Amino acid sequence: QVQLVESGGGLVQTGGSLRVSCAASGRTFNAYDVGWFRQAPGKEREFVATTRWGGGSVYYAYYADSVKGRFTISRDNAKNTVYLQMNSLEPEDTAVYYCAASYVSSGSRISSDYEYWGQGTQVTVSS
Repeated sequence: QVQLVESGGGLVQTGGSLRVSCAASGRTFNAYDVGWFRQAPGKEREFVATTRWGGGSVYYAYYADSVKGRFTISRDNAKNTVYLQMNSLEPEDTAVYYCAASYVSSGSRISSDYEYWGQGTQVTVSS
């Protein structure tokens, strides 16, 4: 079992930056895909970014087109933590951000491919 806890959400103005974190416990997750999804009110949950283990110390990152160039996903395996650095935030980025993990290394953008989920952290971007 893997437990995921997100933190770092909050309120920021348009154009600002925020970093959200996902701390994992219960099992070392070096080999897990760890991704971020978000869900805005009245909308379906959507893929934001994910990091896939490529063997050894190699990790690959994948991004939704809507955040590419603005968001960066990274991981610190020594701390069992994955980060999502969000820059140039826009009101459209307002959502609850969820961290998810999967033992199947595929870089999937599909939420149902992830077995473990955190409780979410709210990110609000004011205009």
